[in-house]
Amino acid sequence: MSFSMPDHVKVREVGPRDGFQNEPEVIPTAEKVRLIGLLMQTGLRRMEVTSFVRPDVIPQLADAAAVLEGIERVDGVSLSVLIPNERGLDNALKLQDRFDEVSVFMSASESHNQHNVNRSVQESLAGLERVIARAREAGLGCEAVIATSFGCPYEGHVRPEHVYEIAERLAAAGAGEIGFGDTTGMANPLQVREFFRSAFERLPGVELTAHFHNTRGQGLANVFAALEVGVASFESSFGELGGCPVPAGSTGNIASEDLVSMLHEMGIATGIELPRLLDASAAVQMLLGRPLGSHLLTAGPIDWHQSR
Repeated sequence: MSFSMPDHVKVREVGPRDGFQNEPEVIPTAEKVRLIGLLMQTGLRRMEVTSFVRPDVIPQLADAAAVLEGIERVDGVSLSVLIPNERGLDNALKLQDRFDEVSVFMSASESHNQHNVNRSVQESLAGLERVIARAREAGLGCEAVIATSFGCPYEGHVRPEHVYEIAERLAAAGAGEIGFGDTTGMANPLQVREFFRSAFERLPGVELTAHFHNTRGQGLANVFAALEVGVASFESSFGELGGCPVPAGSTGNIASEDLVSMLHEMGIATGIELPRLLDASAAVQMLLGRPLGSHLLTAGPIDWHQSR
């Protein structure tokens, strides 16, 4: 199979969920809604805005319903929510008119899955198959995210074949998009290139999305490797917020503004206005009161008027 570098890339902003959930201090609901509003004015067309997890597990996201109700919808912007299980889906469906897609998640490795959701891989698969089926019946789009696709902090190497088998089951259950997560920043560019080259062959007709973390500074290099084999869908977080709750030290996702800047400099369109995205990242940095990991927040883009 031959590939070519895409000329347009989709970017899903996950900071309002993946980023906020790792913040130790609870962010007021009104501030979340304000920041989401800023992001929705940047040209982003896909955003993950909250999750219907148990409030005692992630108190930061206990206001999921209030956040959804507070967002002023923008035409052409698809909102998604993260769903951990059928109970979470039940709660989300009460507000179905406020979002368009659901994301479900599990880990490829047994150890990380147990630490993260207290289930075996097979238990998670069985549960997510039911969630996906119900979400599709409700008319919602569905992305299934497989964490630790490129390595596990507890087990080390994760066999790509194992990851593909999980992805095939999730796709067969009705997930139209599969996201592969480098959850603790263990991937390298050569690994990424070969992984996605095979993934395209194994999952024809399924949208493949890359979700890289910058834990060890290789996030954008891994993006480039994925682009080389035709990946045209990425997830990122403004300000480089986020990380993985387990284990400690798993720092943030690639910064949305760093990703968009690199793509624009390479002549790849995103439809995102970089100055507005930087404004949103500067706003969350000011709210949190500490320097964030984003390189562009420090150095600024090469061209402040970049917009593609």
